[in-house]
Amino acid sequence: MKNKYWSAEIIAIGTEILLGDIVNTNASHIARGLAALGIDMFHQQVVGDNPARVLDAFELAFSRADIVITTGGLGPTGDDLSKEMGAQYFGLPMEENQEARRNIEDRLTKMGRQITPNNWKQAMLPQGAIPLQNAHGTAPGFILRKEDQILIMLPGPPSEMRPMFDDQVCPYLRTLSPEVMISRTLHLCGIGESALEHRLHERMERMTNPTLAPYAKTGMVDLRITAKAASEEEALEMIRPEEEALRKELGTLIYGADEDTLESVVGALLIHKKISISAAESCTGGLFSGQLINYNGISEVYKAGFITYSNEAKEQFLGVPHETLVQYGAVSQQTAKAMAEGAAKAAGTDASVAITGIAGPGGGTPEKPVGLIYVGVHVRGRTEVLELHLSGDRQENRRRTVIQALNKLRLMLLEEPEV
Repeated sequence: MKNKYWSAEIIAIGTEILLGDIVNTNASHIARGLAALGIDMFHQQVVGDNPARVLDAFELAFSRADIVITTGGLGPTGDDLSKEMGAQYFGLPMEENQEARRNIEDRLTKMGRQITPNNWKQAMLPQGAIPLQNAHGTAPGFILRKEDQILIMLPGPPSEMRPMFDDQVCPYLRTLSPEVMISRTLHLCGIGESALEHRLHERMERMTNPTLAPYAKTGMVDLRITAKAASEEEALEMIRPEEEALRKELGTLIYGADEDTLESVVGALLIHKKISISAAESCTGGLFSGQLINYNGISEVYKAGFITYSNEAKEQFLGVPHETLVQYGAVSQQTAKAMAEGAAKAAGTDASVAITGIAGPGGGTPEKPVGLIYVGVHVRGRTEVLELHLSGDRQENRRRTVIQALNKLRLMLLEEPEV
């Protein structure tokens, strides 16, 4: 039934997920995969390791979706009864799958582990199921179809579930759907979600295919363009003019797309323009440097980082004048500027980023409240200071500061000529 429009529902099975002991990252991975295949999804469920409630979850899911994808409950222990409930829902007996048995035996033998009787429980699948072999564990998954109802059961560990879903389930589902759904995500910094939505409201209202939607992240916004078409190539052709128009309208607010990160864009700019960099941090305590060196290859340009928490350290290592600290204080535009210039001089770099402020929860005054943070950015003899007024908790203020520091550095680097 290639022309049928399929809908899906995800059921995460596991008491540990229900209690919040484990974050359900599997659902987001599967949801993105379904969207890319053009398969609609309107509901998700989480259910504990209880056979009756798992069966109830199946009943509810199949009452509103054609495809039900589960994760978890496929292990060898007595409380792993998910596939037995799947077989019961379809009225099928369980039978041993020889391919699954061989995979379990081979894997446990190679690992030097003793095979116990309950390991063979994992080789039992509902009669007629299509086995999904597990290259990263012992629990096989399976696909079971009865007319227009499809049950897909996958293991819980993400290291096992993701390759099984990507390599075996997606190709199967691709044969069902008449269309694909492709998204292109633009990453923005320097504008909030509400301001962006207001700016693009008319465009978003008139768009039907492709569609446009903003998504807020910490200190940033994602703008997702999604097109549904008969092929990936056709969908990308529909997305391309919309992306070009958005880039023209939003300019440097857009820092990257899809897999780009702010640090990867900044790192690539530093390397491309041959600009060496150092950092001097107070309230962020090395968080900026840690974020920047996530980028592979940054060692070409990153030279040194200073964590100068005390005034004495700012004077000793960065050469911040004692008079500046006395007159303006550690949290000031003047000190941030002196820290940035001092770090560049001490490390012998073309650029530097300095951060000083009051992250909270204590330490604020009426004149200098919690959340007041200064970011000094020095690039090839030019220094600019960014003043931030943040209202999160201590850790959020630190994270947001790093994002704003990276973005300020990015904008200044874009103005620099290539050498």
